Amino acid sequence: MNCSSPYKELLSKIEDISVLVTAEGIIHWDMETMMPPGAVEQRSMQLSLLTRIHHQMSTNPKIGNLLSAIQANPEFELMRQAEKRNVYLINKSYREQTSLPEKLVAEIAKQEAITVNVWKKAKAQKNFSVFKPSLQKLLDLSIEASEILMKVKETKTPYEALIDNFEPKMTVSTITSTFNKLHGGLKQLINKIQSSKSEPETSILRQPVPIEDQRQIAQLLTHALGYDTSSPEARGRIDETEHPFTEGYYDDVRITTHYYSNNFASSIFSVLHESGHAKYEQNLNSKWKFQPIGSPCSFGIHESQSRFYENIIGRSKEFWMGLMPKIKEKAPILSNLEVDKFVKAINKVALSKIRIEADEVTYNLHIVVRFEIERDLFSGKIKVDELPEIWNQKYADYLGIKVQDDSEGVMQDTHWASGLYGYFPSYALGNIYSGQILAALTKDMPEWRSELATGKLNQPNGWLKKHVHSQSNLYEPEELIKKATGKNLNCEAFMSYLNEKYGAIYGF
Repeated sequence: MNCSSPYKELLSKIEDISVLVTAEGIIHWDMETMMPPGAVEQRSMQLSLLTRIHHQMSTNPKIGNLLSAIQANPEFELMRQAEKRNVYLINKSYREQTSLPEKLVAEIAKQEAITVNVWKKAKAQKNFSVFKPSLQKLLDLSIEASEILMKVKETKTPYEALIDNFEPKMTVSTITSTFNKLHGGLKQLINKIQSSKSEPETSILRQPVPIEDQRQIAQLLTHALGYDTSSPEARGRIDETEHPFTEGYYDDVRITTHYYSNNFASSIFSVLHESGHAKYEQNLNSKWKFQPIGSPCSFGIHESQSRFYENIIGRSKEFWMGLMPKIKEKAPILSNLEVDKFVKAINKVALSKIRIEADEVTYNLHIVVRFEIERDLFSGKIKVDELPEIWNQKYADYLGIKVQDDSEGVMQDTHWASGLYGYFPSYALGNIYSGQILAALTKDMPEWRSELATGKLNQPNGWLKKHVHSQSNLYEPEELIKKATGKNLNCEAFMSYLNEKYGAIYGF
C-alpha cells in the first residue's frame, strides 16, 4: 500500500471538519452583529452542539488509523513538503483533541457564549462583580483544559500550552526576553517624545462627521486596500459591532467596525486594521483550501498584517496624499483637512487607557500588562477577585494612567470573556513581525512608498501575498519570518521604524 490512498481519505475527512469550522465562524459573527439579545441561551446551545460535533469529527478513530498508516509507510519520507506538513498538523490537532474530554469541550463552548453576554452587560454597568462569577467559571474550565494540553504539547506550563494555540512553538521565555527588549526601547522613545516641544494638534479629529459619511469612507478604504466589499463578486462585507473583529475564510471574510460621530478616525483605523486581517485570509494559497496548511500561520502573523495596513501604511503621509481628495468627496465636512496636519494628528503619542485606541508606540505596553496578568493568573499567583486591583496598578506603573472604572479597565476587552487566553502576546509579536516585514519590503522595493502616494498599493500587496499570505501554514511563525525577511525574531527593525518616524514628527 502506498501513501496516496490513505492521505486522500485523510484530507477528505479534514475538509469536512474545515467546512464545519467556517460555519461555526459565521454563527459567531452573527452572535456579535445581528443576533437579538434574547437569543443568547439558544445560541449557546447551538454552539455547544456544533462544538461537540466538531470534537467528535476531529477525534474520529479513523483519523488516528489513517495517520498511523501514513506515517508507518516507507513511502512517507518521499512525500512532498506540503503533504508532510499536512500530516504533522493533522496529527498535532488529533492528539490535542483526543486528549480533551468531549464534555469539557462542550462546557467551554457553552460557557464562552454565556460569559460574552454577561461581559456586555457588566461592561455597560461598569461593574466587574457582575462579570466575575461567569469569568471564574470559564477560567476554571480553561485551566482544566490547559493542564491536559500541557502534557500533550510538552510545554513547560499550562499557560504556554494556551499560547501555542495562537503562536505555535512560542515559549514564555522567548516572549519575555523579546518583550523586555521592546519595553526598554519603547521607554527611551516615549521619554524623547514627552521631552519634545513639538506637539501635534488633534482637534481636527474631533470634528463631528455623520455616521453615513463614515460608512462611505469605510467603503473607500477597503477599496483602496484591495478588499472588495461592494462589487457583485465581493467576498467581504463591513458590519457594525461594539468590538471590531474579522471572521471568515477564503471566499467569505467579513469585518466589523464601530462608528463614533465625534471620533471619525476610530472607524478609519479599525477598518484598516480589520481589512489587513481580511486580505491575509483571502490571499491564502487557494491550492490548499480546506487543508491544514491552507490556514493562517499564526495569530501573530495575522496581527502583523493588520498592523502593517493600519499603521505602517495607514498612518503614513504617502497613503493620505493619495487618499485625502477622495475622502473629502465622500465627507464634504472634512474639506478643511490638510494632509500634513492630519498625519501628525493621527500619529500623536499619548499614554491612554484603552488598548484599541492606543497609538502604535504605546500600544505594546497594553499588551505587556495583559501578558503578565494572564501568565500569573494561570500560574496561580493571582486570583480573579484581584484582577481589577492588579490591572489598575499595572496601568498606573506602566502607563502612568489612573483607571476610573472596570469598564475602561479590566473589562475593556472581549478576549477573556471569549476564552481567548494566550492570545494577547500575538498582538505585540505582530507589531514586531511588521517591523521586520517593512525592512525586507523596503530592501526589495525601495520605491514602494512613492507608488503609495499615487494611491496604488500594488507593490506592498504583491510582496505580502508572495512572502507571507500565500505561504499560509507551511511553516511555523518564527520560521516564516526568517524566510520572508532573512532575520530571526527581533524587535530591532520595529524600533528603528518607530524612532525614525516619530523622530521626524516630534523633532528629535
